[in-house]
Amino acid sequence: MSDLNHPIFARFYPRFDAQCAKAGGDAHRAELLAGASGRVLEVGAGYGANFAHYPPGVTEVVAVEPEPRLRARATRAAAVAPVSVTVRPGLAEDLDVDDGSFDVAVASLVLCSVRDPARALAELKRVLKPGGELRYYEHVRGKTPGKVRFQRYADLVWPFFAAGCHVTRPTEEWIARSGFTVRRERHFEFPEPARVNPASPHVIGVAVRD
Repeated sequence: MSDLNHPIFARFYPRFDAQCAKAGGDAHRAELLAGASGRVLEVGAGYGANFAHYPPGVTEVVAVEPEPRLRARATRAAAVAPVSVTVRPGLAEDLDVDDGSFDVAVASLVLCSVRDPARALAELKRVLKPGGELRYYEHVRGKTPGKVRFQRYADLVWPFFAAGCHVTRPTEEWIARSGFTVRRERHFEFPEPARVNPASPHVIGVAVRD
């Protein structure tokens, strides 16, 4: 199955993300993609919020999105993107692309919600060329006991309202243990006020396939 239906989430997420974009989310996406080049695979592309930020060194983007309403919006965004973008259905855990066929893989606010993160990371490693880059922008588990405790309580209900999203995942640690070498990584809180937001701890990083 390559479709995941989340009609309510698909309706409100683009509006929420538009507010985040004004608060700094657009700058984070630009940071994520700066200097990317060659052929790119983006998993969980959502409604195509990253597309406008791909630099000219990118020759092609294959964008995978399993939610049909978000995928339709992404297709419209692809039509006006500054680089060539093809949007297709699919799951991060089961990518219908050849081994070693991409220079860069992009995971942006998606590894929090995939059903099997280990399998998704294995797939991202599989499709990258040796030395290829995994670029990630994710919200992750907090660094303080109080924040982690808050996140654990929030995670009892958060996935039901946010299309399976979990706020307790140590995604950056999983990446480092999945056959990637982390080249750079930046942790930050976003958006404010962070203390009342269980999803505020974020990371942007670049890791290279070993």
